[in-house]
Amino acid sequence: MNKLILFLAFAAVSTLTTCGNDDGTDPNTNTELPRLSISSVTNFEGDDATNFNFKVTTSVASDKEIQVNYRTEEVTAAIGTDFVDASGTLTIATGEREGFIEINIVTDTLKEADEEFRVVLSNPVNATLFSAEGIGTIRNDDTFIFIPDDGYITPESYTGYELVWRDEFDGSGAPNPDYWTHEIGNSGWGNNELQYYTEGTSNASQNGGRLIIEAREESFQGAPYTSARLITQNKFAFTHGRVDIRARLPEGQGIWPALWMLGSNFSTIGWPACGEIDIMELVGHQPGTVHGTAHWGPQGQSFSFNRGSAYSLESDERFSEAFHVFSIIWEPGEITWYVDDEPYATLANSDVNGNYPFDLDFFFIFNIAVGGNWPGNPDATTVFPQRMFVDYIRVFQ
Repeated sequence: MNKLILFLAFAAVSTLTTCGNDDGTDPNTNTELPRLSISSVTNFEGDDATNFNFKVTTSVASDKEIQVNYRTEEVTAAIGTDFVDASGTLTIATGEREGFIEINIVTDTLKEADEEFRVVLSNPVNATLFSAEGIGTIRNDDTFIFIPDDGYITPESYTGYELVWRDEFDGSGAPNPDYWTHEIGNSGWGNNELQYYTEGTSNASQNGGRLIIEAREESFQGAPYTSARLITQNKFAFTHGRVDIRARLPEGQGIWPALWMLGSNFSTIGWPACGEIDIMELVGHQPGTVHGTAHWGPQGQSFSFNRGSAYSLESDERFSEAFHVFSIIWEPGEITWYVDDEPYATLANSDVNGNYPFDLDFFFIFNIAVGGNWPGNPDATTVFPQRMFVDYIRVFQ
C-alpha cells in the first residue's frame, strides 16, 4: 500500500472517530464526550427584524473545539413566509459551554395562529447529541385581519329617512364603549350553547374599519370555546326605522352568528314578552342560508311563538365569501326583512297571537354562539377560529 492510500485511510478513520465511540466516549482518551443540547424558543413575531436565538449548550467544557451542523424544518410555520430557511455549522470554542444559532423571522401585520418550526442538530464533532431538536414557537402579536371588501353595499341616505345612529367601526382595539357593552359568561344562554363570552379585545375588536367577533376553540372558565356577545342595552335603543348591517359571516358545524334585537323592557318583563327581532341568524352547516325571525309570547313563558323565513344564496355560494347587507324596515305594526335589498320575510300585527311587543324600543345584540339546540355542536369538520366581520350598522328613521 503506497503512502497516499495510507494517508487517506488514516484521515478517514480520524474523521469518523472525532464524533466519539458508540458509548459517547472520546476514542483517544476513553473519557466521556460533552453532550450537546439545544433549547426551544418562544417569542412574539414582532414588527421588524425579529430573530430567534437557539442556545446550544454542552454538558461540560471541552479542551477541544466542538462543531455541530444545524438545519431548519417546517412544522406549522412556513419557510419564506414565517421564517428564513437556515443551515450551517455552529462552532463552540475550546473551554466554552454554549453557542447560539440565529434564525430570522419573517414579520407581518396579519393576525394569525401561533406557528412552529424546528432547528435540528446533526453530525457533532468532539461531542455527542443529547437533545437534537429545538422548537421555535412564533407567537402572533398582530391584530390586522385582511379580508376583501367584495360584496353588496347600501347608501348612506334614503329619501324620506334621516340617519339617526351609526357605527362604522373605524377605530382600533375595543369596540366603542359609548355604544357597546360585553355580556360575559357561559350560562348556555337558554340554548345549551358551549362558549364562554369574554370581555376585552381577545374575541371582539375593531380593525381595518370592521368589527371582528371571533369564536375560538380554547378552554376558558370551564368552557371549551370562547366568543363575544356585544349589546347596546342602556346605550342605544330605538323604535321603528330602517336598519342596515353589512357583514361577512362565519361558517361550520356548530357555528351560530346572529345580528338581532331585544325589547328594552327585557330586564323588567323578561323574554319572550319583551319581543325578539332576529335581523340575521345563520347555522354554520348551512353556510348559504340566513334566517329572519321574530319571537314573542306572554310573560313567564319558557318558550316563544315565532314567525320568520329563510333566504338562500344561489348555487353553492356562501355568506362567508363576501359581504352582504342584512336589513329590516320596521314600521308601526309591520316588519320586513331584506338581504341585499331583496325582501324575503314579513311580520304584521295580525300575525301575532296575544300582545304585539314590536312597537316599543329595542336594542342591538351581535354575537357568535358555538353549539346549541339549533345548530348542534362542532365536530371534526369545524375549523377554528371563525370570525364575523361587521363593516357598518346604520339606523334611519
